[in-house]
Amino acid sequence: MLTDTTHEILVACLTALRDEDRPKAAVLAGQAAKSGALLGAELARYLDTDPDSHVYDQPAAFTSFIRGGGNVNLYEQLSRRLAALYDDRRPDALLDLGVGDGLALVPALAKAEHRPSRIDLVEPSGALLETARERVDDAHARQATAQEFLAETDLSWDLVQATFALQSLEPDDRSAVFGALRERTGELVLAEFDVPDVTESSPEHLASLVVRYERGIAEYGHDGSLVAQGFLMPMLLGLIVPGGVRNNWEQPAEDWGKQLTAAGFGEIEISPLADYWWSPAVLIRAR
Repeated sequence: MLTDTTHEILVACLTALRDEDRPKAAVLAGQAAKSGALLGAELARYLDTDPDSHVYDQPAAFTSFIRGGGNVNLYEQLSRRLAALYDDRRPDALLDLGVGDGLALVPALAKAEHRPSRIDLVEPSGALLETARERVDDAHARQATAQEFLAETDLSWDLVQATFALQSLEPDDRSAVFGALRERTGELVLAEFDVPDVTESSPEHLASLVVRYERGIAEYGHDGSLVAQGFLMPMLLGLIVPGGVRNNWEQPAEDWGKQLTAAGFGEIEISPLADYWWSPAVLIRAR
């Protein structure tokens, strides 16, 4: 638990990063680290390293992240809900956009009594897609972005799912994907995070990031530094440093619903999925 003083120091640290004052941020991170803040210690370590020479293996960091901490319960709940959806909807054709290595899809298929006769897998990463293809050996796999895939095929599906994947699309691209899917699926199901409704880089946003990242790092025990240095710190700086490499464009659950409605979906259902250190996870069904 962060003290009020340590929390204020860390908010000041993120503010300095937002304002591109890296030396000041490093000093403040060190102060927070001395107070016992995990986020302070990891930020101090990260800021003290040449950005081009980080020693951590980022693929290994992501693997430790996605298969540890709160993700264990998150994906257990997700696969259970997807399996129930397959059995309820009984789709003949299923598309998984941004399937990754099949972390959500594979256990869901194993839990479900119904198995779609056609399963299409789409994933930009060739390495992740190859693993998913091996785990779902009767699937049709395509290495592409969602935009590329939908532009080059006229297929349609009874059910389309995207689990923590479409947050990686910029808002305009995501709207285009939703529009393309509207006429080509009976139902779209998304798993996403209901992030706080605050202005990015505002004091409220930075204060929220401090609390959430401190909690997130704490979940990983002996793998905490690997996960933090190879994954969490790059993600954090990508969010707040001007010109940083950004990988996600998240939004509150209500805004996901509004974006789907604007794309032409008529019935939107948002339900809780799991508690999570970052933000509560939700399941969004659009028909």
